[in-house]
Amino acid sequence: MLRQYELVERVKSYDPEADEALINRAYVFSMQAHGTQKRASGDPYYSHPIEVAGILTDLHLDDETIATAILHDTIEDTVATHEEIEAKFGSNVARLVDGVTKLSKIEAQTENQRAAENLRKFLLAMSDDIRVLLVKLADRLHNMRTLHFIKDEAKRRRIAKETMDIYAPLAERIGMYEFMNEMQTLAFRQLEPEAYESITKRLQQLHEGGGDRIARIASGLKLLLSRNGIEAEVQGREKHVYSIWRKMAERHISFEQLSDVMAFRAIVPSTQDCYKALGVIHGRWPMVPGRFKDYISTPKRNGYRSLHTSVIHAENMRVEIQLRSRDMHAQAEFGLAAHWAYKQAHDKPDTQVRWIRDLIEILDTADSPEELLEHTRMAMYQDRIFAFTPKGELIQLPKGSTPVDFAYAVHTDLGDQTVGAKVNGRVVPLRTPIENGDQVQILKSKAQEPQPQWLNFAVTGKARAAIRRYVRHKERDEMIALGRKLYDEIVARLPAQLGTDAMKSALQRLKIADEASLMVAVARGTVSDAALMEALMPGSAGGDVDAKAPAQRQAISIKGLTPGVAFDLAACCHPVPGDRIVGLRRPDEAIQVHTIDCPRLADGVDADWVDLAWGDKSDGGTARLHVIVKNEPGSLAVMSGIFGTHKANILNLKLENRDGAFHTFQVDLEVHDLHHLMRILAALRAADAVASAERV
Repeated sequence: MLRQYELVERVKSYDPEADEALINRAYVFSMQAHGTQKRASGDPYYSHPIEVAGILTDLHLDDETIATAILHDTIEDTVATHEEIEAKFGSNVARLVDGVTKLSKIEAQTENQRAAENLRKFLLAMSDDIRVLLVKLADRLHNMRTLHFIKDEAKRRRIAKETMDIYAPLAERIGMYEFMNEMQTLAFRQLEPEAYESITKRLQQLHEGGGDRIARIASGLKLLLSRNGIEAEVQGREKHVYSIWRKMAERHISFEQLSDVMAFRAIVPSTQDCYKALGVIHGRWPMVPGRFKDYISTPKRNGYRSLHTSVIHAENMRVEIQLRSRDMHAQAEFGLAAHWAYKQAHDKPDTQVRWIRDLIEILDTADSPEELLEHTRMAMYQDRIFAFTPKGELIQLPKGSTPVDFAYAVHTDLGDQTVGAKVNGRVVPLRTPIENGDQVQILKSKAQEPQPQWLNFAVTGKARAAIRRYVRHKERDEMIALGRKLYDEIVARLPAQLGTDAMKSALQRLKIADEASLMVAVARGTVSDAALMEALMPGSAGGDVDAKAPAQRQAISIKGLTPGVAFDLAACCHPVPGDRIVGLRRPDEAIQVHTIDCPRLADGVDADWVDLAWGDKSDGGTARLHVIVKNEPGSLAVMSGIFGTHKANILNLKLENRDGAFHTFQVDLEVHDLHHLMRILAALRAADAVASAERV
C-alpha cells in the first residue's frame, strides 16, 4: 500500500502546486473512517481507496481528483456524511465523492433495478464532471485486480460481467485502452476460465518457441525506420488474451489459424512521419488486404488517432503495426484523462462529448431499469462504422445502423421528423443498413412523427429510447382521448346531471390521482362502467348499468385515434370505414374493433361491448380479399390493374394456392371506405381473368 508521503510525492512530481494538505487530510480521514474494516484479501479496507488514488496519479490528475479517490467509499461504507466531507474538503470534492458513491441498496429492488439506478446516478454525475468517471474506472480496475480474493464464485462472475458490459466499454469510449484491456482480461479470466487458461498456455508455448522474437522484430522495425530518416520509439507485445479470444470467436478460427497475435507500435515525431513510416513499411513487407485503417484522417469517436496496418513479416507471420505521433500516443494512453491534467483542473468540464450527451438523453427517455441498461450497453459496446452528412460531418454508429439511427445521432428532432433517406445520392428504405463510408442525407417533414415500426430495425440506444418515449406519450394521449369519449357516454346514462364537485369526489372514492389517470383507467377497462357511475353519483348504477335500452346509448367515435394504439382492428374481419362496428373491452387491453357480423364476436362473452362509430371523413383502412384468378398470362396484371385504376394500394400479396387452372391470392388492400371496397370487388368480379373475389 502506498504510504502517505509516497502518494503526496507522486502528485507533487507532476504538479508542484498541488494542495498537499488536502491530500494529507483525505488520507488520514479515510484511514480513520474505515477503521478496522477489512477487504476480502484480509488487507485493511482503506488500502483500496489509497491504491485507487495511486492509479490516478499515473494519469497526472489534479489534487481534488486524488482526494476524491481516497474518500470515494467513505459515504457508502462508513458513518461519514456528505455534509462532513463538504465541511472538511470543500464542495468540489464532496460533489465528486457523491457522484462516485452508489445509491443505498434497497431490498425491494431487483438486481437490474439497483444496477440501473446506480448507473443513472453515476452517468448524471459524470456528465457534470468527467473526473467522476475517471475515479470510478480506477476503482473498478483495482477491484478487478483483487477479485480473486472473493470466495463466492457467483459474486465474482456478476462483478466480472458488469465490468465487461459497462466499465470496460466506458474506458474504451474515452480512449483509456490500457484500463479497458486490463479490465477485459481480468473479467474474461472469471467468465471463461478454461478459455483463458488455454490461450495463456498457447501464448507461453509460442513465446518459448520463438525466443526473443518480439524483441527481434521490434529492433528490426526500428532499424528500418532509422535508415529511412525516421526516428521512432518501437514497442512490441503479444496481444491481450481477451482480444485473441474475440478474434477467434468472430472469425470462427482456431488459435493456430490466428496469425497476427503480435502487435507493434512505432511512435514518431509528427503526423507526416506516420505516413512516411507507413510507406516505408509497406515498401518493405506486403500488406494484408483489408487490414489497413486510417484513424488519423477519421479519428475514433473518443478522439483516438493512429494508423493501423498488418503485414507479412520476414519471419513469415502476420504482425500488426500501429503508427502514431507522440501527441497521439499521449491521447491513446490517457484518453479523455489527458484533458484533465492538473493544469486544467479548474477549467469547466467538457460536457460536449457527443456520446456522453447521448447517454444522458437515454437517461431521460428510458422507461424501465431494463431499458436503461439495454440502451447504455448498446450505446457503449458495439463495433462502429463511419458515415458522413452531406456537409462532410463524421457520424459514428454501431454496425447494422440504419438511416433512422443516423438521423437520431445527428439530432433528436431530425430523427423525429424523418420521412426518408438518401444514401450516396440514392433514395433507400429506412431499414437499409448503412455501410462504412456512406454519405447519408435525411429527408424530413415537420408533419412527420416517430413510427412504432421503426423499433423493428433501429439499433442505437438513442434512437430506440426516443421512439419508445414517443410511443408511450402517444399511447397515453390517445388513451386519455378515448377514455374521455367513454366517460361522456357513461355520464349521459346517469339519471341526473352531475354536480360541480362530482369528479373530485369520484377520484377520491376510486383512489385515482387525477382526471387524466381516470380517463386512462376507463379506456383500459380497469374501472368498470358501474364503478364509475357509482363513484360519480352514488346509487345511480342501481345494480344494472345497462338499464337503458341500447338505442339510448351513444356510439363512441374512434375518429382521430390511431389503430394499434388506443384500439386494435381485429385481424379476423378487417373492419373498414363504413362497416358497422362494435368494440370488445377487457381490463388492461386495447379495445378490439370487430364488424357487427364477425363470427368471433361470440368469443367476447367475457368482455364489455362498446358501440363504436367511425366518425366523419375517416382516414381509411385495410381490407383483406381472397381473389381466384385464371392460370394464364396477364391474369395477375389484370388484377393489379384494377387496384391501380381504383387507386387502392396493395399492402401485401400472398399466393395461397395453386390449383391447376386457378391461382388463389390473399390481398391486403388500402381502401378509403366500404363503398370504395365494394367498387373494387365489383370490378374484379366483372373481369374475365378473375374467377371470384371475396372479402375475408
